[in-house]
Amino acid sequence: MEPLEIFKVETKIPEEAEAYKSILSDVMSDLALANAIGRIYVIITPEDSLFQMTIILRGSPPLVKTSDFSDVNIGAVTRKEIQVVLRDEKYLPDLLEKLWAKYGRGKVIQQDRKTINISVGDIDREIGAIKEMVIFDPKRTLLSRLVEMAIRGTPEGFRVRYHSLNDNEFIFVASEDAMKPEWIQQGHQMLDKIKGGEGLGSST
Repeated sequence: MEPLEIFKVETKIPEEAEAYKSILSDVMSDLALANAIGRIYVIITPEDSLFQMTIILRGSPPLVKTSDFSDVNIGAVTRKEIQVVLRDEKYLPDLLEKLWAKYGRGKVIQQDRKTINISVGDIDREIGAIKEMVIFDPKRTLLSRLVEMAIRGTPEGFRVRYHSLNDNEFIFVASEDAMKPEWIQQGHQMLDKIKGGEGLGSST
């Protein structure tokens, strides 16, 4: 696990900042997020019922396509059939769902655990489409884990929440009160700070 470049938690009481930092470290470990996160900046303002967190990810995970985990070729029996042979079975349920949705269940035959045959009309067009078909978007599961981490680190009762993930930049704001646009704007300013490391040190 690589150490975080910046891990900054600010409150008016330094002891509370350390306690929140410890909680967030544990949650990151529980959710297997430590390797995905490069920088974190948190400001907790209990007197304003406000929790703000910004995160810079180490990089955006790539989309997983059929060709990333399987071999796609023309079927041996007929040129009207495409054969997909899996190298990794982890994505099999997602692949079948996508193929069923596009071609219909009757044209998608699972020959064995690792082999799927698809009947198609235009072999040349469809073989390329199947190879490039996006089967899994890791960013979706990453976002849900980031939100869960933020919620678990938020003070109890802060149930009004905002979050966004743009490329590798994550913002989370929570409060007991109605969300204010300036709080979200402050989140963007916090992002600018950690992007430049401005006055934040390495991991304090």
